[in-house]
Formats: sequence, C-alpha cells, structure tokens
Amino acid sequence: MAEEAEVKALASVAPANYKNDTERDYAEHLVLLRIAGAIYAWAYTSIRLRIGGKKGSPIFYTPDFMVILSDGQVEFHEVKGFWREAARVRIQAAAERYPFFKFVAISRVKGAWQFEEF
Repeated sequence: MAEEAEVKALASVAPANYKNDTERDYAEHLVLLRIAGAIYAWAYTSIRLRIGGKKGSPIFYTPDFMVILSDGQVEFHEVKGFWREAARVRIQAAAERYPFFKFVAISRVKGAWQFEEF
C-alpha cells in the first residue's frame, strides 16, 4: 500500500501546464511507464514539425507528447478527448512527411487508453 502511494506521488510531479485534464492524466500515465522502465523519456509539446505550406507561410504541427521508447525509437502521441477531422488530417500529414517516426492518436474510452497508430 505504501508503494502504491509512492508511485502516485511520483506520477503527480508532471508539469501543470497541460491544456486539459486528459493530457494531464496521460502525462501521469507516461510517468508510470517511465518508472516501470517501459519508456526512456517523454516531453510535453517540445517539438514543432513542419507539415506543409509555402516558404513564407509554413504549416506546423506540434504533437502533445514526444515519447522515447526504451530502445531509442521516437514516437509522437496526440491526446484528444474527442477527435475532430482537422486533428486527424494534421497527424496523418505528419505521419506521411516523417515516416521514420511513429505517430499515435490517443483517446480514453470508459477509463481505458485507446491507441491508433499512423
């Protein structure tokens, strides 16, 4: 029981600048994965990827989370409470332009995380 409280305390140290509760909850999930050794590291909105546009007006996509797996592979996770078509278009465009990264759309259904890879 004390060990569970310690893990929850460690999970709550994630930064508090998330756009919504779903992103905050997912950050806590990533902290637990980090503690368990399932991932090496993660960062919130730490990178901008150019996905289109012209020289004077580029279009960028900022994934919610950059996740570095234990084997060094980089994934970008986009967390939404509800997926709108525009968000799907952006993540799909990023996946097509950067095929050497994995892009994952994440939502929570009945308390469980759902993952869709691009």
